Amino acid sequence: MSVEDGGMPGLGRPRQARWTLMLLLSTAMYGAHAPLLALCHVNGRVPFRPSSAVLLTELTKLLLCALSLLVGWQAWPQGAPPWRQAAPFALSALLYGANNNLVIYLQRYMDPSTYQVLSNLKIGSTALFYCLCLRHRLSARQGLALLLLMAAGACYAAGGLQDPGSTLPGPPPAAAAGRMSLHITPLGLLLLIFYCLISGLSSVYTELLMKRQRLPLALQNLFLYTFGVLLNLGLHAGGGPGPGLLEGFSGWAALVVLSQALNGLLMSAVMKHGSSITRLFVVSCSLVVNAVLSAALLRLQLTAAFFLATLLIGLAVRLYYGSH
Repeated sequence: MSVEDGGMPGLGRPRQARWTLMLLLSTAMYGAHAPLLALCHVNGRVPFRPSSAVLLTELTKLLLCALSLLVGWQAWPQGAPPWRQAAPFALSALLYGANNNLVIYLQRYMDPSTYQVLSNLKIGSTALFYCLCLRHRLSARQGLALLLLMAAGACYAAGGLQDPGSTLPGPPPAAAAGRMSLHITPLGLLLLIFYCLISGLSSVYTELLMKRQRLPLALQNLFLYTFGVLLNLGLHAGGGPGPGLLEGFSGWAALVVLSQALNGLLMSAVMKHGSSITRLFVVSCSLVVNAVLSAALLRLQLTAAFFLATLLIGLAVRLYYGSH
């Protein structure tokens, strides 16, 4: 399995086992995000500002990177730190920030279900930028695998979980009361396409940057998350009146921040040593974890769409990573 395919060539069994474990942990953390957020709800609503959670997550990642360099978990580069190489990470932080904020604005122009289904187009945009920017050609078999991955995400979003109190597939009970009809406006469709393009570009650009620079991953992350903290601090401060930075936080909320911070660090390792395509498979496989945890913690029911999505994901993984 090549680096472009998401593997790490030439690894012995112990290192390959650690790589596999890292991917499994990241999949579990991605899948646990939505159920953990649901456990934070108070009277059906998240009691803290979303911008606070994003800012604290970026700050946690920055502190963990600084700690890993200070205690010697990763070697500091010889000589003076090449700070001029930090500048390109400003664009990465800007792209990620724009992407995160577009998610919020998109909800004004379409219903959540439509967004969940159509947002799977970012798999195609990531593959497109991956081929254009990294000059890696996907085989017909790999292209089919990514199409199956898109279909799996759309299938799961269309009805993978069901509220036991309703005959219709949909979101958790807390959100069911406010369910809206399916709709999307022309502006919403344009913004969604823009969102998918930014999502693919941000992922591939960051991968390209991390692989081209001969710097420790922790130092690259230090650059990236410094810009991320500054950007999100500005967004939080300019967000108008609302709860304070830590207001409304509980133990579950702290777990959300910590898990997302750790997952961000794991994903940076995937971008450095694996590929953006591997990241797509991790995110898609996390749907299975999300569904199982939602069924166990939120008492939602798994539907036939979930099992179909799981089958499609399994086929996609087999096609992309299996022997050709």
